[in-house]
Amino acid sequence: MTDTLTSPTVAPLAQERRLVTAIPGPRSVELQERRRRVVSDGVSSALPVFVQRAHGAILVDVDGNQFIDLGAGIGVTTIGHTDDAVVAAAQAQLADVVHTLFTITPYEEYVRVAELLAEHTPGDFAKKTVLVNSGAEAVENGVKIARKFTGRPGIAVLEHAYHGRTNLTMAMNFKAMPYALGFGPFAGDVYRAPNSYPLHDGLSGGEAAERTIAYLEKTVGASDLACLVVEPIQGEGGFVVPADGYLPALQEWCTANGIVFIADEIQSGMARTGAYFASSHFGLVPDLVLSAKGIAGGLPLAGVTGRAEIMDAAQPGGLGGTFGGNPVACAAAVAVFERIEQDELLAEARRIEAGLRAALEALRERFPVIAEVRGIGAMIAIELLDPETHRPRADLVTRIAAEAAQRGVLVLTAGTYGNVLRFLPSLALGDELLADAMGVLAESFEAAGA
Repeated sequence: MTDTLTSPTVAPLAQERRLVTAIPGPRSVELQERRRRVVSDGVSSALPVFVQRAHGAILVDVDGNQFIDLGAGIGVTTIGHTDDAVVAAAQAQLADVVHTLFTITPYEEYVRVAELLAEHTPGDFAKKTVLVNSGAEAVENGVKIARKFTGRPGIAVLEHAYHGRTNLTMAMNFKAMPYALGFGPFAGDVYRAPNSYPLHDGLSGGEAAERTIAYLEKTVGASDLACLVVEPIQGEGGFVVPADGYLPALQEWCTANGIVFIADEIQSGMARTGAYFASSHFGLVPDLVLSAKGIAGGLPLAGVTGRAEIMDAAQPGGLGGTFGGNPVACAAAVAVFERIEQDELLAEARRIEAGLRAALEALRERFPVIAEVRGIGAMIAIELLDPETHRPRADLVTRIAAEAAQRGVLVLTAGTYGNVLRFLPSLALGDELLADAMGVLAESFEAAGA
């Protein structure tokens, strides 16, 4: 990977960490005061620095500090910030058509994204797509399509799942605080089952699947379930990777009982794990696949892709929305797919996994509080537990993230109990930058008292 990336409209941005002020710097402090006066307190930020520019794997704040970004906007800028091809495609589309609304007068870009999703999602059957604005909207549409197709009301989800912030998706989330506290009442007919969490349950995939299925059969009954919605690798839940055989057993049970199996690949899809969609790592062929985040290089776009007979269950006019499948976002998405192929970015995800895993395993040898290193591709996490009591160490995770930020590295926290550090770097992260970030992480562990 190159150490200097170039944007088509500005001077090259060196891919290096650089601190020139305290964190936050004076301009960020000033902007934070303005923010407090006009932005809802309900909108929080992990780091109170204001970003002015970004490219590749680097964020530059208004004070000129350069941060190594290991979060990529929570998995959105997967191929890199302001990727040249994405910017060029969006600029060209802006000059042609910005908006018409596909349900009024359609355009080719929407169709092309649907073709690419049909090609790259698992399964060789006929597929169709509806494009929407966000991950949560994709979840909502996936559920309503499944309900329409099956004529059933029930929605099954798993423990530690996260699916969004709308009324329905808040009901589907496992973690209420902060996402749902005080916002009810919520949508009904949502049933939460135990999942596979090897670090904590010690179950094989088959054993965990038996437990999940038994719970759902007893609490709701298969004949009342429209769908089972699963994240192949859980995101906000802490990058939980299920035991081998768990997800295929659930899919087999769904198929046998007429339940639509929905893979929420909003965070794990679009080359993040070294495959186009993480389902492929588990031998899954979902009935419906949900896409968002990394699909359009930073522009808002999401989709539901699945078996044509399921997708066509909705009556004409039953799907769509004013901004769903916006032409500019669609043009960017086409560029993302092209970049993944042309620059072999699936291999880049595997390269990043090798470097991240090696560094984090070495860190685990030094700090016993790291109970596990897990994940696939450029989607890796470490879970922190007290070595003696096995209690979650959310306090330590918070301090480590803060220490890393002070040193110019942005890392994300996660997990139901807040005790997971997750790493979602862009695939533009070079080996030297990765090594620098891991050195900072080691310093941050020490400074935080790990």
